[in-house]
Amino acid sequence: MFLLNLTEENMLDFIANPMAGGKNGKKMHSVLAKLESRLKERNVEYTIHITHQLKQSRTKTEELIKNGATTIIAVGGDGTIHEVLNGFCEFDKCTLGIIPCGTGNDFASAIGLPTDPVEALDVILDGTPKYTDFMQMPGVRGLNIIGTGIDVDVLKRYNSLKKKTKFGYTWSLIKTLLNFKYIEFDAVIDGKTEHYRSFIAGIANGTRYGGGIKLCPDANASDNYLDFVAVKEMGLFRIIKAFTKLKKGNILNMKETTHKKMKSVKIITDSPVTVNVDGELYDGIPFEVEIVSNTLRIYR
Repeated sequence: MFLLNLTEENMLDFIANPMAGGKNGKKMHSVLAKLESRLKERNVEYTIHITHQLKQSRTKTEELIKNGATTIIAVGGDGTIHEVLNGFCEFDKCTLGIIPCGTGNDFASAIGLPTDPVEALDVILDGTPKYTDFMQMPGVRGLNIIGTGIDVDVLKRYNSLKKKTKFGYTWSLIKTLLNFKYIEFDAVIDGKTEHYRSFIAGIANGTRYGGGIKLCPDANASDNYLDFVAVKEMGLFRIIKAFTKLKKGNILNMKETTHKKMKSVKIITDSPVTVNVDGELYDGIPFEVEIVSNTLRIYR
């Protein structure tokens, strides 16, 4: 690999999570070898930064941009992208690229990136970055989906599994659906307040999570809107039907589902809740989300 001055123009900085995609790092090793082969073939200057500690991708991104990096490329899954986004600064000087090679790759799928890492690299080498919406909370940014309720319970079950797979996420969802307690909250959406007793308070910029579970197929990360989704209380038979529709991407068609396009939302609950931001769990942060448009540029 080339190790060059980080202030040199047109050099690509890759931030790679070695454990993305599982298989004890074997998948990432294979992906990086393919990427380096294509980069050398096309005579592109680059540096690969391997992260090993929690939030190291975040601090490395900020450090690189402050030292003049112009293109940061996240190599990994939704968690890696989330960390890189939260390290971004000086948005006018730096663009974001994505090489999807995690377990789910949900946001990459939502914006239409190729699943093949070399093809995803070619999108960056040959394409033009486009403005892409993201979600701003107090102290943290989200790119894909932010929520509380059933998705938090599912993630807690999933995170307890020794082996992280798409099937494991689906099984965690089924077990949670059969044992879940509804949450009550007020949602202040663009200044208007409504009360809900729901499975979830979900804010979508991307369309899916959990490796393909389509919470909001109508979401569009470049339409300057976020999507609010809540699913009201229902009986066991309807829960089974809701699960089927969720898997097929039809949950918005159920009468119990509320779906609204909006710019900002504040979720108010009687007690603090854990918030799922792009698959990462946060405690102690206010559930307040607003859209940020025409700021972040992503190759897609």
